[in-house]
Amino acid sequence: MHNTVNNLVSIKKEIQLKNDNIKIIAVSKTFPIEKILPLIEFGHIDYGENKVKEALDKWTNIKNENKSIKLHLIGKLQTNKVKLALGIFDYIHSLDSEKLAIKISEEQIKQEKKPKIFIQVNIGDEDQKSGLSKEKLDEFYKFCKNLNLDIIGTMCIPPVDQNPKKYFAEMNKINQESNFKELSMGMSSDYLEAIQNNATFIRVGSKIFGSRG
Repeated sequence: MHNTVNNLVSIKKEIQLKNDNIKIIAVSKTFPIEKILPLIEFGHIDYGENKVKEALDKWTNIKNENKSIKLHLIGKLQTNKVKLALGIFDYIHSLDSEKLAIKISEEQIKQEKKPKIFIQVNIGDEDQKSGLSKEKLDEFYKFCKNLNLDIIGTMCIPPVDQNPKKYFAEMNKINQESNFKELSMGMSSDYLEAIQNNATFIRVGSKIFGSRG
Protein backbone atom coordinates (compact mmCIF):
# COMPACT_ATOMS: atom_id res chain seq x y z
CA MET A 1 0.00 0.00 0.00
CA HIS A 2 1.26 3.48 -0.89
CA ASN A 3 2.52 5.71 1.96
CA THR A 4 -0.22 8.30 1.51
CA VAL A 5 -2.88 5.58 1.65
CA ASN A 6 -1.30 4.10 4.78
CA ASN A 7 -1.34 7.54 6.39
CA LEU A 8 -5.00 8.08 5.50
CA VAL A 9 -6.00 4.65 6.82
CA SER A 10 -4.20 5.34 10.12
CA ILE A 11 -6.05 8.65 10.54
CA LYS A 12 -9.37 6.99 9.72
CA LYS A 13 -8.79 4.33 12.36
CA GLU A 14 -7.86 6.97 14.92
CA ILE A 15 -10.98 8.99 14.13
CA GLN A 16 -13.39 6.06 14.08
CA LEU A 17 -12.69 5.47 17.76
CA LYS A 18 -14.28 8.88 18.39
CA ASN A 19 -16.75 9.47 15.57
CA ASP A 20 -17.49 7.48 12.45
CA ASN A 21 -19.07 10.28 10.42
CA ILE A 22 -16.14 12.67 10.02
CA LYS A 23 -15.13 13.60 6.49
CA ILE A 24 -11.38 13.86 5.95
CA ILE A 25 -10.43 16.49 3.38
CA ALA A 26 -7.03 15.48 2.02
CA VAL A 27 -5.41 18.88 1.53
CA SER A 28 -3.69 18.37 -1.79
CA LYS A 29 -2.71 22.00 -2.46
CA THR A 30 0.80 22.35 -3.94
CA PHE A 31 1.19 18.57 -4.32
CA PRO A 32 1.44 17.17 -7.88
CA ILE A 33 -1.33 14.91 -9.08
CA GLU A 34 1.04 11.91 -9.10
CA LYS A 35 1.18 12.15 -5.32
CA ILE A 36 -2.63 12.27 -5.10
CA LEU A 37 -3.48 9.45 -7.54
CA PRO A 38 -2.90 6.59 -5.02
CA LEU A 39 -5.59 8.11 -2.77
CA ILE A 40 -7.99 8.50 -5.69
CA GLU A 41 -7.38 4.87 -6.68
CA PHE A 42 -7.96 3.85 -3.06
CA GLY A 43 -11.40 5.50 -3.30
CA HIS A 44 -10.94 8.64 -1.22
CA ILE A 45 -13.26 11.38 -2.49
CA ASP A 46 -12.69 14.65 -0.54
CA TYR A 47 -9.76 16.90 -1.51
CA GLY A 48 -8.82 20.46 -0.56
CA GLU A 49 -7.19 23.16 -2.67
CA ASN A 50 -6.69 26.83 -1.87
CA LYS A 51 -6.08 28.30 -5.33
CA VAL A 52 -8.65 28.24 -8.11
CA LYS A 53 -6.19 28.06 -11.03
CA GLU A 54 -4.18 25.24 -9.45
CA ALA A 55 -7.40 23.32 -8.85
CA LEU A 56 -8.55 23.75 -12.45
CA ASP A 57 -5.18 22.63 -13.82
CA LYS A 58 -4.97 19.59 -11.56
CA TRP A 59 -8.54 18.39 -11.23
CA THR A 60 -10.57 19.19 -14.36
CA ASN A 61 -9.79 15.95 -16.20
CA ILE A 62 -9.91 13.78 -13.08
CA LYS A 63 -13.29 15.16 -12.02
CA ASN A 64 -14.67 14.59 -15.51
CA GLU A 65 -13.61 10.94 -15.27
CA ASN A 66 -14.56 10.45 -11.61
CA LYS A 67 -17.86 12.13 -10.76
CA SER A 68 -17.77 11.03 -7.12
CA ILE A 69 -14.78 13.25 -6.24
CA LYS A 70 -15.63 16.31 -4.15
CA LEU A 71 -13.33 19.31 -4.28
CA HIS A 72 -13.19 21.77 -1.39
CA LEU A 73 -11.96 25.36 -1.70
CA ILE A 74 -10.28 25.99 1.64
CA GLY A 75 -8.39 29.18 0.74
CA LYS A 76 -9.62 32.73 0.36
CA LEU A 77 -11.86 33.25 -2.67
CA GLN A 78 -11.49 36.50 -4.63
CA THR A 79 -14.72 37.78 -6.21
CA ASN A 80 -13.08 37.82 -9.67
CA LYS A 81 -12.43 34.06 -9.38
CA VAL A 82 -15.98 33.03 -8.40
CA LYS A 83 -17.04 32.07 -11.93
CA LEU A 84 -14.07 29.70 -12.32
CA ALA A 85 -14.38 28.42 -8.75
CA LEU A 86 -18.00 27.32 -9.22
CA GLY A 87 -16.94 25.39 -12.29
CA ILE A 88 -14.66 23.07 -10.30
CA PHE A 89 -15.43 23.25 -6.54
CA ASP A 90 -18.25 21.41 -4.77
CA TYR A 91 -17.65 23.06 -1.40
CA ILE A 92 -16.49 26.56 -0.45
CA HIS A 93 -15.14 26.84 3.11
CA SER A 94 -14.25 30.52 3.17
CA LEU A 95 -17.30 32.75 2.64
CA ASP A 96 -16.82 35.89 4.75
CA SER A 97 -18.30 38.95 3.02
CA GLU A 98 -21.57 40.22 1.53
CA LYS A 99 -19.77 41.14 -1.70
CA LEU A 100 -18.56 37.56 -2.13
CA ALA A 101 -21.96 36.13 -1.18
CA ILE A 102 -23.68 38.24 -3.85
CA LYS A 103 -21.17 37.18 -6.50
CA ILE A 104 -21.60 33.47 -5.68
CA SER A 105 -25.38 33.89 -5.76
CA GLU A 106 -25.27 35.52 -9.21
CA GLU A 107 -22.91 32.90 -10.56
CA GLN A 108 -24.80 29.88 -9.25
CA ILE A 109 -27.90 31.12 -11.12
CA LYS A 110 -25.90 31.44 -14.35
CA GLN A 111 -24.19 28.06 -13.99
CA GLU A 112 -27.19 26.26 -12.44
CA LYS A 113 -24.76 24.85 -9.90
CA LYS A 114 -25.05 25.29 -6.16
CA PRO A 115 -21.94 24.70 -4.04
CA LYS A 116 -22.21 23.78 -0.38
CA ILE A 117 -20.82 26.67 1.65
CA PHE A 118 -19.26 27.26 5.06
CA ILE A 119 -19.14 30.73 6.59
CA GLN A 120 -15.61 31.43 7.82
CA VAL A 121 -15.55 32.84 11.37
CA ASN A 122 -12.50 34.74 12.62
CA ILE A 123 -12.69 33.00 15.99
CA GLY A 124 -9.46 34.55 17.35
CA ASP A 125 -10.36 38.11 16.20
CA GLU A 126 -7.04 38.28 14.37
CA ASP A 127 -6.48 41.36 12.21
CA GLN A 128 -4.49 39.48 9.58
CA LYS A 129 -6.95 36.61 9.18
CA SER A 130 -10.01 36.33 6.96
CA GLY A 131 -13.38 35.57 8.43
CA LEU A 132 -16.44 37.17 9.91
CA SER A 133 -16.59 38.26 13.54
CA LYS A 134 -18.79 35.90 15.55
CA GLU A 135 -21.11 38.77 16.51
CA LYS A 136 -22.07 39.25 12.86
CA LEU A 137 -22.76 35.59 12.08
CA ASP A 138 -26.54 35.52 12.56
CA GLU A 139 -27.14 38.63 10.50
CA PHE A 140 -24.80 37.43 7.74
CA TYR A 141 -26.42 33.98 7.66
CA LYS A 142 -29.85 35.57 7.07
CA PHE A 143 -28.34 37.68 4.29
CA CYS A 144 -26.94 34.52 2.64
CA LYS A 145 -30.23 32.62 2.96
CA ASN A 146 -32.01 35.47 1.19
CA LEU A 147 -29.55 35.01 -1.66
CA ASN A 148 -30.45 31.29 -1.80
CA LEU A 149 -26.95 30.15 -0.87
CA ASP A 150 -26.61 26.62 0.48
CA ILE A 151 -24.98 27.40 3.85
CA ILE A 152 -24.25 24.13 5.64
CA GLY A 153 -22.03 25.27 8.51
CA THR A 154 -19.12 27.33 9.75
CA MET A 155 -15.34 27.10 9.38
CA CYS A 156 -12.51 28.43 11.50
CA ILE A 157 -8.73 28.49 11.74
CA PRO A 158 -7.68 29.16 15.35
CA PRO A 159 -4.61 31.32 16.16
CA VAL A 160 -1.45 29.32 15.45
CA ASP A 161 0.41 30.33 18.60
CA GLN A 162 -2.29 29.31 21.08
CA ASN A 163 -3.94 26.13 22.33
CA PRO A 164 -6.81 25.54 19.87
CA LYS A 165 -9.09 23.77 22.36
CA LYS A 166 -10.88 26.85 23.69
CA TYR A 167 -11.46 28.15 20.14
CA PHE A 168 -12.82 24.79 18.97
CA ALA A 169 -15.15 24.66 22.00
CA GLU A 170 -16.39 28.15 21.23
CA MET A 171 -16.96 27.32 17.55
CA ASN A 172 -18.87 24.19 18.54
CA LYS A 173 -21.15 26.30 20.74
CA ILE A 174 -21.67 28.92 18.02
CA ASN A 175 -22.41 26.25 15.42
CA GLN A 176 -24.98 24.54 17.63
CA GLU A 177 -26.68 27.82 18.52
CA SER A 178 -27.02 28.55 14.81
CA ASN A 179 -28.39 25.02 14.16
CA PHE A 180 -25.76 24.22 11.55
CA LYS A 181 -25.17 20.55 10.78
CA GLU A 182 -21.56 20.84 9.60
CA LEU A 183 -18.42 22.27 11.18
CA SER A 184 -15.13 22.58 9.28
CA MET A 185 -12.15 22.81 11.63
CA GLY A 186 -9.01 20.95 12.58
CA MET A 187 -5.81 20.35 10.63
CA SER A 188 -2.89 17.92 10.81
CA SER A 189 -1.70 19.23 14.18
CA ASP A 190 -5.04 19.50 15.98
CA TYR A 191 -7.77 17.44 14.30
CA LEU A 192 -8.34 15.21 17.34
CA GLU A 193 -9.15 18.24 19.50
CA ALA A 194 -11.44 19.50 16.73
CA ILE A 195 -13.30 16.19 16.61
CA GLN A 196 -13.82 16.31 20.38
CA ASN A 197 -15.69 19.56 19.69
CA ASN A 198 -17.93 18.10 16.98
CA ALA A 199 -15.97 18.98 13.83
CA THR A 200 -17.55 17.13 10.90
CA PHE A 201 -14.95 18.05 8.24
CA ILE A 202 -11.22 18.08 9.04
CA ARG A 203 -8.56 19.41 6.68
CA VAL A 204 -5.47 17.21 6.75
CA GLY A 205 -2.49 17.80 4.48
CA SER A 206 1.01 17.07 5.81
CA LYS A 207 -0.13 14.13 7.95
CA ILE A 208 -1.27 12.40 4.74
CA PHE A 209 1.10 13.70 2.05
CA GLY A 210 4.19 14.57 4.09
CA SER A 211 5.74 18.01 4.39
CA ARG A 212 5.58 20.45 1.51
CA GLY A 213 8.89 21.16 -0.19
